Amino acid sequence: MALDVSMKVARHEMGSKGEFDRQKSSFTCSFGTNPGDLPVVSGRYRMLVVDACPWCHRTLAVMKLLGLEKHISIGKASSVKVDKKAGWPFSLDPNHEDPILGIKHVTDIYLATDPNYEKRSTVPVLVDLKTGKIATNDFYNMTKILECDFKPLHKEGAVDLYPKELEADLDHINQIIYDDVNNGVYKTGFATSQEAYEHNYDRLFNRLDILEDFFGKHEYLVGDRFTDADIRLFVTLARFDIAYYTVFKCNRNLLVQFPNLWKYSKKIYSIPEIRETTNFEAIKRMYWNIEKDPFGIVPKGPDLSCWEE
Repeated sequence: MALDVSMKVARHEMGSKGEFDRQKSSFTCSFGTNPGDLPVVSGRYRMLVVDACPWCHRTLAVMKLLGLEKHISIGKASSVKVDKKAGWPFSLDPNHEDPILGIKHVTDIYLATDPNYEKRSTVPVLVDLKTGKIATNDFYNMTKILECDFKPLHKEGAVDLYPKELEADLDHINQIIYDDVNNGVYKTGFATSQEAYEHNYDRLFNRLDILEDFFGKHEYLVGDRFTDADIRLFVTLARFDIAYYTVFKCNRNLLVQFPNLWKYSKKIYSIPEIRETTNFEAIKRMYWNIEKDPFGIVPKGPDLSCWEE
């Protein structure tokens, strides 16, 4: 996840005018059967995630929908008590280390891949168990990689989340959603100048207003079917009222005050695989850990039972 919970953001991600510029993924590769590709085979890879992270959330949802958790093992790090240098800890596991990789922090796999790595160690990150190094930490494209490149390992009857005939439309809308919404809340919350904050605040809510109108006439983002784009939008909406509205000062409207967006969000949440991978308590703990209440207090509200309606 592209944030440093001790400093909120790294220095190399701050622009001269107080704008947040998220770091690019350092490790990318191609999967397939062409020369230089990594093979798509069962049991070779391990996905390291943090439940509360939106980029991890959408990765976990896609893996569950496609049945890929049977072929790609999952290692979960904790989203709290994160050491500034060591990064996300495997404190949820016995001996506080990942049982497959034998590492205590996500940063350990970054340094095993590149001993000179100095940027933030982000999740999700896909590890090649054969080499013991990172295959890719491309958070933006991770779900598309799983949906398209790993198709040979999809379970029988799996939903096609990135259909070829919609690929151009999905690529287009996903970039918009990322710039204005997924990353928009971070550009708002991590701004260090009033100008940068208000610019991104306005851009975020302008896009949410457009989406509110759009979902008054449409059921899904692209075409007439549930796709990758809906998962990408949902993970931000799921965090809006319990985190971004308060912690990131995105406080013009709550999600529940957008009738169409709220109805759409609950519809996506009702999908069993989405519901199963949505950990509201972990989300709340992580974002308020970022805020670092000096007494360690996590807000009791809001009432999350409304998601069950």
